[in-house]
Amino acid sequence: MVKFKGKYRIESNRLKGWDYSSEAMYFITIVTQNRECNLGKIVNGKMILSDFGKIIKTEWLESFDIRHELFLDEYVIMPNHLHAIVIIKNRITEFDADVDNGNVDNGNVETHGRASLPIIPIPSPSFQLYRLPKSISSFMGGFKSAINSKIDDYIDEHQLQIPKYNRNNHFFQPNYHDHIIRNNESYQKIKNYIINNPKKWVDDTFNNFNK
Repeated sequence: MVKFKGKYRIESNRLKGWDYSSEAMYFITIVTQNRECNLGKIVNGKMILSDFGKIIKTEWLESFDIRHELFLDEYVIMPNHLHAIVIIKNRITEFDADVDNGNVDNGNVETHGRASLPIIPIPSPSFQLYRLPKSISSFMGGFKSAINSKIDDYIDEHQLQIPKYNRNNHFFQPNYHDHIIRNNESYQKIKNYIINNPKKWVDDTFNNFNK
């Protein structure tokens, strides 16, 4: 993980040429700025949400109510990050995740999309910087922007003496991890990883004590 303007951030791992508005299952991970554990704490293997964590949960679930092409599968909010399986399904068809070989082996879960996928041509380099409508990047951008506003409202309402969040001071890191789920085996491993994440917080790579 590298720093930008003195703050930790996740380097971009978008898969070049992949259309992130395509129908697929995506394993998404977003992390708080500087890995600050302000979403809650783990007690006896269970996540106890803070007030900020409750705001994130409410906004996260509402995001899927207003986006008809997105479906939420498994998810978990951790002290400083959120894992989720998000499905894009633009047509009313049964989604088949078992389409190709996956990128998760030996029980380990990767949180970036580097699988060998069919490449969808992109007309020009400028398109790689454009957030496609109804895409994962568009969804992430909208969600994070909403969180900045919601958290700021909470800060104002409770007159908290902490910096507010904006375009230059994000609540979540500007980037995010993504992994395109390619088959049922990969899906099951990732789903189990998410479910068991709170129980394994002590050894979690995002746990600041493991730096």
